[in-house]
Amino acid sequence: MISLRNVHKAFGPKRVLQGFSLDVDEGETMVIIGYSGSGKSVAIKHIVGLLEPDEGQVIVDELDVPKLPRHELYALRARIGYVFQFAALFDSLSVGENVAMGLRKQGQLSGAEIEERVHEVLELVDLPNIQDRFPAELSGGMRKRVGLARAIALRPKYILYDEPTTGLDPVTSAVIDELMVRMREKLGVTSIVITHDMRSAYRVGTRIAMLYEGQVRQVGTVDEIRNTADPIVRQFVEGRPEVDAEPTRGI
Repeated sequence: MISLRNVHKAFGPKRVLQGFSLDVDEGETMVIIGYSGSGKSVAIKHIVGLLEPDEGQVIVDELDVPKLPRHELYALRARIGYVFQFAALFDSLSVGENVAMGLRKQGQLSGAEIEERVHEVLELVDLPNIQDRFPAELSGGMRKRVGLARAIALRPKYILYDEPTTGLDPVTSAVIDELMVRMREKLGVTSIVITHDMRSAYRVGTRIAMLYEGQVRQVGTVDEIRNTADPIVRQFVEGRPEVDAEPTRGI
């Protein structure tokens, strides 16, 4: 289980998180939505210790992340896959070398076992036999899928997705969404997805939380968010230019 409790984070005078609290249960896909610059990526970076809160707690599997010694933090990160917004592949390395990077660093598998794992995860993301190609030869959607393959190569318990469908056409976005659902169903991973794409949020989420002014404005099931009476949440999910003057019920 992942739990962020009353997390505050500021960068100089800019207060990004102001009492952010959210629990993510095992086996679910929690989608965090919100306006650009609202702090969605900042929130999930606390989970892997890339950022430390100014105040509050970040708990993963009963471990207080900011207080972990370095070796324990590295061990925790090995259980968390991170899919970056723009895939973050190394252009000088082949697809296979990119996917194998974490496995080689971990040093627990032989060369043959690493090669077998690379084949396995590329099959899982529907990209068989491309391990010898380079990122520059791939489409944007293929690069995203390679990024996902690299994340699942370590067989993580959790996967964090940072804007996984940004910059993709609707058909390719739907393919990425289907893969995220597949990871949950076939691998049993718990996921957090950062997005402002409501079509994607509705497809992949088991629950959705909206981050607004540094806090969770509302969290609920897909149907609860789709039919929200909160005017701020409604404005965002419907893409309205103005907030309703009064809360309404249903749609």
